[in-house]
Amino acid sequence: MAESERSIAVNRKALHDYEVLSSLEVGLALTGTEIKSIREGRINLREGYVRVEGGEAWLYNTHIAQYAQGNRFNHEPLRKRKLLLHRSEIDELERETTQKGLTLVPLRMYYKRGRAKLQLALVRGRKSYDKREAIAERDVQRDIARALRRDA
Repeated sequence: MAESERSIAVNRKALHDYEVLSSLEVGLALTGTEIKSIREGRINLREGYVRVEGGEAWLYNTHIAQYAQGNRFNHEPLRKRKLLLHRSEIDELERETTQKGLTLVPLRMYYKRGRAKLQLALVRGRKSYDKREAIAERDVQRDIARALRRDA
């Protein structure tokens, strides 16, 4: 993570439920009240997913709370939002999601040089036994780190 990046929201559930195969940085087309609400940290990526429709990538089911001072120009909290990608990237993502049965989920939202960016991941769903293995591996790593700190 570069010095100019600052996290806004992280989708921890996605890291638990899915195996991340690759990720990329994308921009979002947002309204003024949406970006103001995001700057207040009022965003939830947990249930979000991305679908490619009509040659464009759209972010669904991501909740951005309404801006408190937004009056009648406020946005819908769960509206679909357009993602800003190059045509070749959209075509590649569409190909991978339709042919290989993979899913696109947002991992985190962050600022990069003053602009809100989204880290999008191409993922494969984990089975319950895979999740247990990941938890066990994480516990082992934590125990090792703890033992090393104690001995040092």
